[in-house]
Amino acid sequence: MRLKQYQVDAFTERPFGGNPAAVVPLAAWLPDELLQAIAEENNLSETAFYVPRGPAYELRWFTPAAEVDLCGHATLATAHVLFTHEHASGDAVTFHTRSGDLVVRRSATALEMDFPARVPAPVDPPPRLAEALGVTPLETLAADDYLVVLESEEAVRAVTPDFTLLATLDRRGVVVTAPGREADFVSRFFAPRLGVPEDPVTGSTHCELAPYWGQRLNRTTLRAFQCSRRGGEILCTLRDTRVLLAGHAVTFLRGEIDLAQ
Repeated sequence: MRLKQYQVDAFTERPFGGNPAAVVPLAAWLPDELLQAIAEENNLSETAFYVPRGPAYELRWFTPAAEVDLCGHATLATAHVLFTHEHASGDAVTFHTRSGDLVVRRSATALEMDFPARVPAPVDPPPRLAEALGVTPLETLAADDYLVVLESEEAVRAVTPDFTLLATLDRRGVVVTAPGREADFVSRFFAPRLGVPEDPVTGSTHCELAPYWGQRLNRTTLRAFQCSRRGGEILCTLRDTRVLLAGHAVTFLRGEIDLAQ
């Protein structure tokens, strides 16, 4: 058996930026353990698998360690593959996922994803969070992840986590965020319990970050920058209970997975 595979850099307009994701088109679902083994072998933060279902697609995402409920950059990468290489018709694709139906639309300038908002609520910092991050939060909130607010972009860039301690926390991961110098806000995301010490650019965390910063800044449109080593830009638009996330993607490679041995 041979499977096509694409590797796409998402939330960037240039190779070697943004967040790389693998995208594997399938005619039908393979066993979960095989999907997980492929994701582990790729050793990227996410591998996306999709299967056509009528006019739409079923879509699943795997880190090297586990399947996840929502992934932004691999969704963007999959839409890019469909529009650029797999001849999807029209200007929108719909994905059936564990987080409901997700629609990605293309325009002349970007791809725009329509995701559910995850509004974070203030919480008491869990034990060892400050120790794990090496900083004292100004504010701690939680949704799918712990959201830790710091005073400046410089403080976010300077965080050096203890990943062993972070992996003991009870949420998917930890986001650190602050006002940006050029963007409206910046962030970094750590998810060592999912096998992703630091994710370069994370669409799903912006479903939490955009509602927080939108309320704080009294804005419905926000420019975000995830200031990992690779870095990536996301335009966030708040719309009722949804967050529209717009960005670019570029293909890095096309190849085959050989399962014939």
